[in-house]
Amino acid sequence: MTNKELLTSSYDFTLPSELIATHPANPRDHAKLLVYDRKTDKITHTYFYEFEKYIPKDCALIFNDTKVIKARIFGKKSTGGKIELLINRALDAYDVNVYIRGKVKVDTAIFFDNDLVAKVISLNDDGSRLVNFYKDDIKLRFEELLPIIDKIGHIPLPPYIQREDSEEDANEYQSVFAQKEGAVAAPTASLHFTDEQHKRVCKNHPFAFVTLHVGSGTFKPVEATTITDHPMHSEYYDISNDAKKLLDSDRPILSVGTTSTRTVEFYVRNKDKQKGEANLFLHPNNKPLRVNHLLTNFHLPKSTLLMLVASFVGLEKTMQLYNEAIKNNYRFYSYGDAMLIL
Repeated sequence: MTNKELLTSSYDFTLPSELIATHPANPRDHAKLLVYDRKTDKITHTYFYEFEKYIPKDCALIFNDTKVIKARIFGKKSTGGKIELLINRALDAYDVNVYIRGKVKVDTAIFFDNDLVAKVISLNDDGSRLVNFYKDDIKLRFEELLPIIDKIGHIPLPPYIQREDSEEDANEYQSVFAQKEGAVAAPTASLHFTDEQHKRVCKNHPFAFVTLHVGSGTFKPVEATTITDHPMHSEYYDISNDAKKLLDSDRPILSVGTTSTRTVEFYVRNKDKQKGEANLFLHPNNKPLRVNHLLTNFHLPKSTLLMLVASFVGLEKTMQLYNEAIKNNYRFYSYGDAMLIL
């Protein structure tokens, strides 16, 4: 372990803006795929529809079945001033952590379509706000809120996409196996699977689903000088019984995405807990204990996700792979291309 691997500045790189993907590959499985084999130190350039060829024969796959909610809603204060609210995560049945664009105080009421009202309960130091939602003066549970925002809300595209969401995004910014509502960002490695390919992979390999409701903290850059000083965000997770059985076995695991990886690795460090809050930060000083292989997209500079990749292959190799991807015009970030680490 070198000191360099613990410095946030080591995880910076310059990405040409034209390599930031603003739309998905069409069809999904026609995204590029960079395959890196650690045993042979070999890089292969291919396409995602060839993914199955590279899955080790005895390997089980873990998928994150979270579903992105229409977390971005637009409303007005009683004064008429416009407000944009981004749901971050439910803290319990009624209390919801949100980000609000526009000035608010405790007790500010925000009015939305479909008679939905949000009332500000508290202002947090990190810039987020705590709110309760109401309809017809009745406080709503989070599960009662979901069908309402599904009608009036917008898919919360990441800020670097720099365009408004479209009808296409409601399908494309969602994996074909998304089931459990609660994420405000997609588990992006999952977006490359077509329905047919996913069914085929699951027919030919053991698999299981975990749930991690991805929060907006996933986009937060590391601002501390030393990465180990970064306060890692927390997200709700749930390990299915099928996943528990696989994870408790000695079968090699290929984790589909950083979110599945964080969930698996949190579970193996806390084996009695199949659900709860996961806040695990993987980096070269905290390597994976259970996940053997990783499918992932290409991530933002100085992000915890880039550091997670480095927990598998080290800082130097991570930056080499990213330079190789840039040189070969791979598309980056949520709608971008993929990398498989074997």
